[in-house]
Amino acid sequence: MKYLSTRGDATPRAFCEILLEGLAPDGGLYLPAAYPKIDAATLQRWRGLRYAELAFEILKLYIDDIPAVDLKSLCDRTYTEAVFGSAAITPLKPIAEGLYLEALSNGPTLAFKDMAMQLLGNLFEYELARRGEQLNILGATSGDTGSAAEYAMRGKRGVRVFMLSPNGRMSPFQQAQMFSLQDANIHNIAIEGVFDDCQDIVKAVSNDLEFKRRWRIGTVNSINWARLLAQVVYYFAGYFQATKTNHERVSFAVPSGNFGNICAGHVARMMGLPIDRLVLATNENDVLDEFFRTGTYRVRAAAETHETSSPSMDISKASNFERFVFDLLGRDATRTRELFGAALARDGGFTLTAAEFAPAAGFGFVSGRSTHADRLATIKRVWEQTGTMVDTHTADGIQVATERRLPGETMIVLETALPAKFAATIREAIGRDPEPPAALRGIERLPKRCTVMAADAAGVQRYIAEHCVD
Repeated sequence: MKYLSTRGDATPRAFCEILLEGLAPDGGLYLPAAYPKIDAATLQRWRGLRYAELAFEILKLYIDDIPAVDLKSLCDRTYTEAVFGSAAITPLKPIAEGLYLEALSNGPTLAFKDMAMQLLGNLFEYELARRGEQLNILGATSGDTGSAAEYAMRGKRGVRVFMLSPNGRMSPFQQAQMFSLQDANIHNIAIEGVFDDCQDIVKAVSNDLEFKRRWRIGTVNSINWARLLAQVVYYFAGYFQATKTNHERVSFAVPSGNFGNICAGHVARMMGLPIDRLVLATNENDVLDEFFRTGTYRVRAAAETHETSSPSMDISKASNFERFVFDLLGRDATRTRELFGAALARDGGFTLTAAEFAPAAGFGFVSGRSTHADRLATIKRVWEQTGTMVDTHTADGIQVATERRLPGETMIVLETALPAKFAATIREAIGRDPEPPAALRGIERLPKRCTVMAADAAGVQRYIAEHCVD
């Protein structure tokens, strides 16, 4: 299996080469040269496998430069009941007729990001030890990626983490999860701006090839293919739990900001998983909903990016979206480079031609938008009807799933986080506080360690150079 860039760099690269790299040298994102196709016999063989076994079967299709015995060991060590709270790892729960919730937030940081980050931490440590190298990870977070990455990388040999977040725009619980970590290899940087400013800095630093190579800069953001690949697994796991035979089809509803989570669903569908529709749910920052309705991708300025009660989706530049558009355009790298390079820089967005946008329906995507009022009503309704408390982002997914679900359709909503991370909105919706896990009670009162900086890539580069050893 070899990987290529969405912007035309066709130099074939193996998995472990791109694992530590992030962006391709031409600024594009890596994708496999072709998606492996799963036949009916293979799908049947996978049904009933333990989650770690299923992860190994899927990952080995994309990873052929790690010995199978080592890859299996990494999967077995990552996906355990002790880490994720149940033998099923991602158990399914019915919340209405034909509507299921797939639990993805029972990992160490109570968010779905743990599903990939825990594996990524083990992969990084394995590959760095094999090479005898170190890695300085630069990431950006709107809420959950940061803590998931830091908890996965804390104490890992050969790894330092520099995590950017928008100053004051995460929930108090999310901030505490990150800023209370005192590990020497963890560095939190709060950027004066919005998430898109943080993401722009990560891309700017990653595109400075001299700096990137000198300081061995890698990434854990969803632009990292390994992270997205790990997320593909839970689409298969959810499908197997919701169906009895492989003749059945299901749809998935996915709260989406950076397009990484739902892009994993796109990959699973391209592999042959029987997915009817991928229902994309946004909050008031509805850039992606606008695209799937109109064919126009219009990035909002910082002043236009709303601060909402589902803050992890307060994103106006969906960095994984380029992967889907590359596939939508028939893998035309020249056109993809024009759109995500020149057009975005020049015009702040682009509109696909009618011919380019027409195939979008064939990829199964539909979309919808949820508001603060919708979130409150959904949280209240699900709590009263099922006794299940959901977080604000998951509520966006349930809201849009309910609106878009067709008669007789089996719809799986991907849970995003546990409600303890967003106590103020839960209290507003149902009049009571969510109960955090015992291990995290009182986390908001712990001492915090964080550096506040201007939205300046050069300043971040200076900070990295000062805090790591060449």
